[in-house]
Amino acid sequence: MQIEVTNRWRNTFPNGHVGILLIENIDNTQSAPTLDARKREIEKTLRTKYAGFSRKDFIEINPLDAYRTYYKKFNKTYHVQLQLESVVLKGKSLPHVSPLVDATFAAELETLVLTASHDVDLIEGPLTIDATQGTEQFTQMNGTTRTLKPNDMMMRDAKSVICTIIYGQDKRTPISAKTKRALYVTYAPAGVSATLVRQQLDAIRDNILSFAPEASTEMAKMFSADG
Repeated sequence: MQIEVTNRWRNTFPNGHVGILLIENIDNTQSAPTLDARKREIEKTLRTKYAGFSRKDFIEINPLDAYRTYYKKFNKTYHVQLQLESVVLKGKSLPHVSPLVDATFAAELETLVLTASHDVDLIEGPLTIDATQGTEQFTQMNGTTRTLKPNDMMMRDAKSVICTIIYGQDKRTPISAKTKRALYVTYAPAGVSATLVRQQLDAIRDNILSFAPEASTEMAKMFSADG
């Protein structure tokens, strides 16, 4: 898979990173009891680790502080922080969507690093890591079409934008029961370390291998604005 990085992205997001993980040979319709058990373990660990935390305490830990700074520029709240609060403060469980999607949710709650997931076979042409200009049209997973705000980190293929940090994933390329090849993209603005990005990619891969040991990694790569 060809992936390009624009100078606009490098200039807009100094110290930023994007991690890429492409995994194939997966049956996304199978049950995943080992992953389900892993999710319960993560929930228990988080509730112990953050026992007594308030919402103010959460926003001061890294990398939530970095994402808060980013989202605040757009008057938005980082959704992974809300998911963490839901598990820790409200006692809720991680959602069950499908094994390939759940692998992302579980990893996000461990590292707190934002990740999108796509069906590789629905992507058209090369991928480009870029910054929005504020003129692009984007259809969210819920079907809402928006004109994107400028200076948001995004990825596009030959046809259209497939994800931005603020508006999430598109309607055209999400993972489904038919997905055999999955692309995971981590978005890390300044303040989110390259080490955390690598940990996130490793965690997703480990989660997938727990229920699909036959899966193979086609690509695992990180792009950094400063190198």
